[in-house]
Amino acid sequence: MPDIKLRNQPFDLVFHPKESVIFSSLLTGEVKAWRYDDDNGSTSSSWSVRPSKRTARAIAVEESGKNVWMGGKSGTLFQMTSEMGTIVREQDKAHDVPINRVHCINENLIASGDDDGIIKFWDPRKPEMIREYNQHFDYISDFTYFDDKRQLVSTSGDGHLSVIDIRSNKNQPLTVSADQEDELLSIVQVKGGQKAIVGSGLGILSIWNRNLGWGDSVDRIPGHPASIDAIVSLTPDIIATGSEDGMIRVLQVLPHKFLGVIASHEEYPIERIKLDRNSKWLGSVSHDECLKLTDVSDLFEDSDDEDQEIDSDSDSDEEVEMEIEKKKKKKGKGGLGDLGRGGQEQETTDFFADL
Repeated sequence: MPDIKLRNQPFDLVFHPKESVIFSSLLTGEVKAWRYDDDNGSTSSSWSVRPSKRTARAIAVEESGKNVWMGGKSGTLFQMTSEMGTIVREQDKAHDVPINRVHCINENLIASGDDDGIIKFWDPRKPEMIREYNQHFDYISDFTYFDDKRQLVSTSGDGHLSVIDIRSNKNQPLTVSADQEDELLSIVQVKGGQKAIVGSGLGILSIWNRNLGWGDSVDRIPGHPASIDAIVSLTPDIIATGSEDGMIRVLQVLPHKFLGVIASHEEYPIERIKLDRNSKWLGSVSHDECLKLTDVSDLFEDSDDEDQEIDSDSDSDEEVEMEIEKKKKKKGKGGLGDLGRGGQEQETTDFFADL
């Protein structure tokens, strides 16, 4: 699989929404861009800039693909052109503490979250921030945006998930979840946006049903041996998770099945994973100073008979539970229990044997 070797540790990455370009932010404060071949994943350097001398932690690209936004340890927010990396805006001291996550909601609204749990909204047409939210008291770990309800959902190290209605001029969230008693590190939409999956510090995936509100999760999927720092949706029903143990796993949700390990950064923790616009290349960055591209286009062909089931922790969805129980009886065995390295090598080999 194609790898981009770097001289310093990458912290985040993002794909261009319309072109075969990938961007990454680095420990040195640099932002780099590469062009890649849609078919074989071969890459060539496009540009490199260093907006800050301090760590560039977070990067996001606008919906149109015109500009890239970067935030980091300096607390300054940068806007750069995606074509050349030219800095077009520098919001000095946008946050008083390091920026940990940036999200482009639409062309006129950018969200940034910092180490103290502060979320700020920015309009590129205006010189100052337009709103600030302080419902969290620990770092903002991830964002996802539900366009149908105009809701931005954030996860935090304080164990809470919060929902902001971007149409409201109030600086109060729509709702804040109950304390999950664990760091919430990542979030992704599944089932066509009807549900969300959240990854935690203890290696638990929690399922949230929008129809039942955001007060608490409705189901839990145990099994990861380490924290789940990144999640991406490959299909409406299948997700890839990046864990602290350096492994990228693929799982089906509702019903829950472990499908295999598709990539590894050895023992180095996964920082972020993203899927390109054609759902072919999965990009991942880790502490191994490497940006890895994994081809997932034909990952699930002929794999139905090789799946393993994972037990869920609740009976919130009776139909799902009944289906899982039926399959357990047919197979005569229970769930995976642990998705660690040791018990997966044979399953992974079998899973990929026919690909």
